[in-house]
Amino acid sequence: MIAYAQLLIPTIWWDEKTGFAGAKPRTDAALALGVGGFILRGGEREAVRALTKELRQRSRIPLLIAADMERGAGEQFLGATGLPPLGAIASLGDIDAIRRAARLTAREARTMGVNWDFAPVCDLDLETNNPIVGTRAFSADPVRASECAAEWIAACQSEGVLACAKHFPGHGRTEADSHCTLPVVRASSEALTDIDLAPFRAAIATGVASLMTAHVAYPALDSTGQPATLSREILHWLLRQRLKFDGLVISDAMTMAGVREGRDEAAAVVEAIRAGCDLVLDPVDLPSAIAALETAAKDRRFDDEKVHQSLRRRLKWAQWASPPNEYRRPSATDLQWGDKLAERVVHVVRGSTPRFTGPLDLLVIDDDHAESRSTRDYFAASLRSAGAQVRSVDDDMAPPLGANALLVTVFGDLTAGRGRVGYAPETLARVAAACTKATAKGRPTLVIQFGPPRWASALTDTPNIVSAWCGDRTMQTAAARWLKRAAL
Repeated sequence: MIAYAQLLIPTIWWDEKTGFAGAKPRTDAALALGVGGFILRGGEREAVRALTKELRQRSRIPLLIAADMERGAGEQFLGATGLPPLGAIASLGDIDAIRRAARLTAREARTMGVNWDFAPVCDLDLETNNPIVGTRAFSADPVRASECAAEWIAACQSEGVLACAKHFPGHGRTEADSHCTLPVVRASSEALTDIDLAPFRAAIATGVASLMTAHVAYPALDSTGQPATLSREILHWLLRQRLKFDGLVISDAMTMAGVREGRDEAAAVVEAIRAGCDLVLDPVDLPSAIAALETAAKDRRFDDEKVHQSLRRRLKWAQWASPPNEYRRPSATDLQWGDKLAERVVHVVRGSTPRFTGPLDLLVIDDDHAESRSTRDYFAASLRSAGAQVRSVDDDMAPPLGANALLVTVFGDLTAGRGRVGYAPETLARVAAACTKATAKGRPTLVIQFGPPRWASALTDTPNIVSAWCGDRTMQTAAARWLKRAAL
């Protein structure tokens, strides 16, 4: 009997209060069913190490254990090193930084038992109104992005960790978020082939282990309007036949609206496998998905040989991945380099950085607090630990303390489900009012933007702006170090 459960890769979530304990019943059930691997979302480094060890020991088959680590292992796991977004690293024009970032990520992942990184993003940053790609992409230039993607993949896989080029055939032109709806890209087949596919061709030429599909429709490539994840035209004829890719084809998450429009999860799983996906990510109802696959097989909606090929690919790459070990673990030099890299990408996007003396007033303006899981306190805490006197203030900045300098931190980032690009009108108004008021009183003022640098153009009444690219812990602490060096 075909082990359809091996085609499914469910998610294990970390809880701040209970750790992985709350997910144990679901994890136990998934292991009993014989799934092909797991996606890990969050966790403390030692707890992750213990969990992956237990999963491997209890599984009847070699497992693929994955995580989204576009911004280093620290993007997911406490105690690991966080890195800047891929676009920030690429902006330095230092290809060695791409290699070292990938190598550091893979080494930290491997020591925790994570053998598959859902990175790099091979989409191009082609659309300024794209709500989900932006700084996650290396570049808008297909040549530059191709070079970076190839170097990243080669370095990651040299450490025995699978890389994953995403989101095929390119999510860079969309103006909608596939977490919320089905985006449609209306570019011509020539534009898609010549431009959007370039980084994916480079990834395939480099020997990338896996490609992740986009929950996006491309009428020029498939006139039915199906998302790429469910399109045989795109996955079989384009990816397998024309581009000659023989690695793992995996779906994006089944929980996303882009693949669920007009169908339930079980139906989406079956259609993804029929279209050419080897593995399906993040199904919630595992028994229903398995039952649907078994029924589809009985009804001859896909042939057994195709499923056997997918199972062989999964096993091949699970066996290829290096086992968890301390061999070539990150050195102290590697970790210091990662911290320095985050500091290197912080830069002035408008005006200059005033020299600050004396106490600092800090106004925090949060444009996306509802979507973010990251605290906003790391920046202030890092400044205080460096010896700066920092006082939190509200929009009125009262009571005034004479000539105290004003720091305004603006948090706004590209996050799943955000539903818009750029800052809300009320955020822009708050920043403008604070800067105008401080300038009128002769107070040195600096805005630190924890979001995409291009969004600074909307902050029209702000004379001095520094960009730190995103608002996670890594970039908040890096911005504090940068400010300490540049202005304090």
